[in-house]
Amino acid sequence: MIDWLKNAWLTEHETSQQEISDLLTVIDRDLNDCRSEGLSPDWQLAIAYNAALQVALAGLAAEGYRVARESHHFRAIQSLSLTLGCDAALVAQLDAFRKKRNISDYERAGSVSSKEAEEMQELAHTLRAELVKWLSRDHPDLLP
Repeated sequence: MIDWLKNAWLTEHETSQQEISDLLTVIDRDLNDCRSEGLSPDWQLAIAYNAALQVALAGLAAEGYRVARESHHFRAIQSLSLTLGCDAALVAQLDAFRKKRNISDYERAGSVSSKEAEEMQELAHTLRAELVKWLSRDHPDLLP
């Protein structure tokens, strides 16, 4: 993380149990909402992706950091290997969903399949479980 600070990709941040609790609430809301009936796969993926992004941000906050604005989502996702210890394949999968979400949000509707939306939902659930396990082990004082 020291190199990330030197490159101004992160800023120091003091978190609290309340902030982590609030992020977990956002994650849980999004994990619930992404399964709502009537949503397009584009929106299902986007909502599940947001849950996963909040996991990454919670991990950084617990370690005492925030992501700088430039390449915010990319850096947050990449940080998962440094905070929660996620393997490269998981980080790459989430980054691929980041790119897919950008296309569906900004360029082309209907570009997400139901299978991709389900995969993103599963990944977000996995990351949420990993976050709680990691917080329990490394930052139990931050758990609500």
